[in-house]
Amino acid sequence: MNQVSYTQRNCTDQKKIETFLEQARTGVLGMASGIFPYTVPVNYVWHNGSVYFHGMGSGKKEKILSQNPLVCFTIYKEQGTVTDPVPCHADTAYLSVMIFGKAEKVTDPEEATVALQKVVDKFMPNYYCRPLSCTVFEKYRSAMDGNAVLVYRITPQEMTAKENLVESGELLPLEMDYKKEQI
Repeated sequence: MNQVSYTQRNCTDQKKIETFLEQARTGVLGMASGIFPYTVPVNYVWHNGSVYFHGMGSGKKEKILSQNPLVCFTIYKEQGTVTDPVPCHADTAYLSVMIFGKAEKVTDPEEATVALQKVVDKFMPNYYCRPLSCTVFEKYRSAMDGNAVLVYRITPQEMTAKENLVESGELLPLEMDYKKEQI
């Protein structure tokens, strides 16, 4: 795992990183498209050391990935604003992981079905009474475009993690942050 340039924030605790990747629900997929980068939040699962996400078989994300599958996938969680008597010393408490790799279409129906089942289990636990079958992956068509669902896997080629953890007494509650923004 690579280190971040701000080494005081480097997180090397593999157990903490694994737990974070397993529990977080959304990551931001960064892709290169023409002159502008393109980022989009996606639901994902962390399984067997890889990120899996799914989507329609058409659209901007699919088009970009078919032309350039190199990606950056960022997962982060903000815990709050770190207070300080000196305004310039205020900060943010967070944990973040950046994964660099290649987004590859999963073509094996069994692997894709396992990934989709992990998505269902994570986002709708105990909702369905039966596990998914390979038939669901092979025959499902999107109501949006009639195309098959696509499942992608990102296996990390590089990964960085950083954190700024503080005692909860030093944090301004997130609700206060958002209330002030609304005023």
